[in-house]
Amino acid sequence: MTLLALIVALLIEQIRPLPVDRFVLAPLRRVSASMIERFNDGRHRNGRLSWGLVIVGATLASAVAFVLLSRLHPVLALVFNIAVLYLTMGFRQESHFFTDIHLALRMGELERARKLLGEWRGAGHDDSSSSEVARLAIEQALIGAHRNVFGVCFWFILLPGPSGAVLYRLARFFAEEWGKRRDPEFGSFGAFARRGFEWLDWLPARVTAIAFSIAGDFEDAIFCWRTQALQWPDRIDGILIASGAGALGVRLGMPVHEFGEIVDRPEIGTGDEADADFMQATVGLVWRSLVLCLLLLVLLAIAGWVGR
Repeated sequence: MTLLALIVALLIEQIRPLPVDRFVLAPLRRVSASMIERFNDGRHRNGRLSWGLVIVGATLASAVAFVLLSRLHPVLALVFNIAVLYLTMGFRQESHFFTDIHLALRMGELERARKLLGEWRGAGHDDSSSSEVARLAIEQALIGAHRNVFGVCFWFILLPGPSGAVLYRLARFFAEEWGKRRDPEFGSFGAFARRGFEWLDWLPARVTAIAFSIAGDFEDAIFCWRTQALQWPDRIDGILIASGAGALGVRLGMPVHEFGEIVDRPEIGTGDEADADFMQATVGLVWRSLVLCLLLLVLLAIAGWVGR
């Protein structure tokens, strides 16, 4: 049932991408605003309480719903799994930016590529070169593939029903919505949301990095992961970018133009400078990694069936 739900959800999402802002982010933002209004006094304790009420509560509720539906009929439980995965997972949630940037660079439309990258990352890239645009797009795609697909899949497989997918998606949302806020009136309310997601993403990020390594240049991917990931400001992002860069044989990181200034960043990866060709190779790497994970699930399912 787990493998079938994943495959069907991925197929549906490819055929009809979910309007994520309307059906996922907007409702979650309303919940977030309500929790902030009721509980935020700037203290860490209330932030932890609010995180638990929303995320642990929703995770348990989805697990209970799955168990009840399973007792009624397995097909109902399968449909529930697919529906939740459709809401929590998907390549297409951000990949349209990557595809449009790739096409713009192929057509020599650098200004359009810069604009699209700025919309995607929420930053200004008016002075970025074509290589910088390709670099940043590849980095964003590697992180996005993990957060939108591999991380969700990991927890979906690990916990009963769709509860793992719910746990990971909600934890990610509140880490971004609360954990990144630094305004004084917000205080340390979002500190636990940030730390909680780091805990949940510790193992899935490393599983994704291993998948990137196997699907690409394994030796270079492991070398970059071991020697370069720690240089990145965000440890988990560093692991994903370093393993992906090594697997692709491309140099990422390095200084970039942002809001008219040069932002200094460490060099990650080995090989050639990023361009549109490496963007195409990134798509192949992500898909090979996903197929690898699905094949592993198939083998585990067969082994379980044979062992009965």
